[in-house]
Amino acid sequence: MTSIDLNADLGEGFGPWRLTDDEQLLSVVTSANVACGFHAGDAVTMRRVCELAAERGVRIGAQVSYRDLAGFGRRAMDVPPAELAAEVAYQIGALEVFARAAGARVAYVKPHGALYNRVVHDEEQAAAVVDGVLLVDAALPVLGLPGSRLLTLAGKAGLPVVTEAFADRAYTDAGTLVPRTQEGAVVTDPDAVVERSVGLARSGEVVSHSGTRIEVRARSLCLHGDTPGAVDLARRLRERLAACGVRVEAFA
Repeated sequence: MTSIDLNADLGEGFGPWRLTDDEQLLSVVTSANVACGFHAGDAVTMRRVCELAAERGVRIGAQVSYRDLAGFGRRAMDVPPAELAAEVAYQIGALEVFARAAGARVAYVKPHGALYNRVVHDEEQAAAVVDGVLLVDAALPVLGLPGSRLLTLAGKAGLPVVTEAFADRAYTDAGTLVPRTQEGAVVTDPDAVVERSVGLARSGEVVSHSGTRIEVRARSLCLHGDTPGAVDLARRLRERLAACGVRVEAFA
C-alpha cells in the first residue's frame, strides 16, 4: 500500500492572536511544523502545541525562519551564513525544550516562507541551514522541496532528507513553487486540492501552473494551516487518501 505523511504549519500565532486551529488540525495530520518564534509563535504557544502533538502521537518538527515577525517570515532577507546557522540552531533548541517536556522530541526540521524558497537555489543560505541543524543533531531529518540545494547539501552532510509536496500551492514547470505574489499561487478550490493530493501521493505527479504535467516525488504532503477551512479540508483529504488506498503515516 502507498503511504504518505501529512504535515501542516502550526503554532502560527503570537500572544492572544492565533492563526491556525492547532487542536483540530492535530487530530488529522501526522507531522506538525511548529513555528519557533522567528516568523510566528511564542513560548506559550510552542509549549501548548508540543503538548497537544505528543498527546496525539503527531511528530513535532521545527519550522525555522528568518527573524521576521512583522513579515511572517515571507520577506526576502540577506543574513550572514554564520548568523543564520546560529539562528536555525537557536530555534530548534527552543522547540526541543518544550517537546521534551511533553515527552517527545523534535523529529525533523523544515524551513518556512522566504527561507524555504531561498534554499531551493541559494547554495550559501542552504549550507547555513544545514550547519544550523548539525549544531543540534547530526541525525535530524530535513524536510524540503525535491531537487533543492538544501536537500542536496543536507544529504551530503549525512542528514536524512525527506521530500515534500504541497497540496494547495501551484507549481512552475521546473517543479518549484509559484511565488505568492503571482495570481493563482495558492490553490483555493477544495476539490482541486484533494485531487491534486491524491495524484501526488499515488503517481508523484501534478499539473503545473501552465498546464504541464510534472513529476514531484514526495514522502510528505503539506497542507497550510492558515488556509480558510483548513480543518475540514484536511479531514476530507485524509478520508479521500484512505479511500484511494493511500495510508497516511508519519515519516519520522
